[in-house]
Amino acid sequence: MLLDAVVTAGGIPLPGEPLYPYSQGISKALLDVAGKPMIQWVLDALGQASTINNVIVVGLTEESGVTCQKPLHFIPNQGKMLDNFRAGVRKAQEINPDVKFTVFAASDIPSITSEMVDWVVNTSMQTEDDIYYNVIRRQVMEARFPGSNRTYTHLKGMDVCGGDLNVVRASVAADESEIWEKISNSRKSPLKQAALIGYDTLLLLLLRQLTIEKTIQKVASRLKVNGRGIVCPYAEIGMDVDKPHQLEIMRADLAR
Repeated sequence: MLLDAVVTAGGIPLPGEPLYPYSQGISKALLDVAGKPMIQWVLDALGQASTINNVIVVGLTEESGVTCQKPLHFIPNQGKMLDNFRAGVRKAQEINPDVKFTVFAASDIPSITSEMVDWVVNTSMQTEDDIYYNVIRRQVMEARFPGSNRTYTHLKGMDVCGGDLNVVRASVAADESEIWEKISNSRKSPLKQAALIGYDTLLLLLLRQLTIEKTIQKVASRLKVNGRGIVCPYAEIGMDVDKPHQLEIMRADLAR
């Protein structure tokens, strides 16, 4: 099955934010990483993947100069991350009204490869769920990128961080339900997250009594969707660039 990919590239670091000294007002996606804009590495991986059809970039225009081996579509920044997601999915639905699933990729995971993209898509499409969320084990991340200082969730038997390449059912992603607004608003607030997922689930998480499967099932149940957690073997999918030291890690890694 060929899927369309939506790449979000609307973020522009503001004065006082960690990456502003590097970006100086330009899009984070266009930061130089080993001779290419950061997003170009992502577009190269998607363009070479056998499971990807069209690629939709939200937040940049043709004037950015980025390219892709697959048909490339641009949508202006919609302001909020959630609105960018929805705009990308609607473009995918416009291109192909029968689209069922969409790949969401962040523009700041430049070390991914086409093989990793294909693995995520093929592994996700083994079932008929609504949301597929990739996580990476701490030992996998720290072996590949020592010093990356990711944030980990403590589950039963493993510590994991989230991945930034995931598959979502298009009709669910485009839904105007209030729940997506709540998810977006809760990203930086532990209290809002607790209210969203349920305090019983939060307590089990704190006690490390939830497996990845149970965690995704409980959260998906509250969202009234079917979700599946996938333990991904590729640290690159979780190695996003939020801070200067992570940018320098990526520059050194990809320069090799």
